[in-house]
Amino acid sequence: MLSKRRLPLLLVATVVLVALMSLVGAGCSSSTTTTTAVPATTATTAAPATTATTMSTAAGGKDIVDTAAAAGNFQTLVTAVKAAGLVGTLKGTGPYTVFAPTDAAFAKLPKATLDALLADPQGELKQVLLYHVLPGKVMAADVKDGMEAKTVQGAPVKFSVKNGTVMINDATITTTDIETSNGVIHVIDTVLIPPK
Repeated sequence: MLSKRRLPLLLVATVVLVALMSLVGAGCSSSTTTTTAVPATTATTAAPATTATTMSTAAGGKDIVDTAAAAGNFQTLVTAVKAAGLVGTLKGTGPYTVFAPTDAAFAKLPKATLDALLADPQGELKQVLLYHVLPGKVMAADVKDGMEAKTVQGAPVKFSVKNGTVMINDATITTTDIETSNGVIHVIDTVLIPPK
């Protein structure tokens, strides 16, 4: 049986995941709009996430959603994607790059933030989820210190590499290059919140 604290997190995760899937579909359905990660003009080359556990495991033909669901530590994310109506998108052709927050990352969100996301699965939750998705397939080796990339949500994210630790905004990338049939997943330890 789920605890009272765990149930809302699962609901939020489902909503966020569904929202991401819907937004990705809406934001990436046009074949004329393609965004790729481009290094910022001040970017310097740095080694990608050498301390991250690299999983270059093709997910046995599974798409992003099925791979995340099977992993077991993304239940909140999968729940959120469903709630936001993004499943179809993230099961689509892609390719997509998803920075997937773990269940522990969702648990770190302040209650007020979580409540606000859950209250608006097709709005704010969807925007948060889409902020975790890049169009195209960006592998760990492609990331450079100072690089910026436009998300499917529309706002950019910024990467930094310091002492072998790779970060996207304020989140540490803990596992990289989990390949799926329609893209790649990188695991992060913090939920990314887009700028207002």
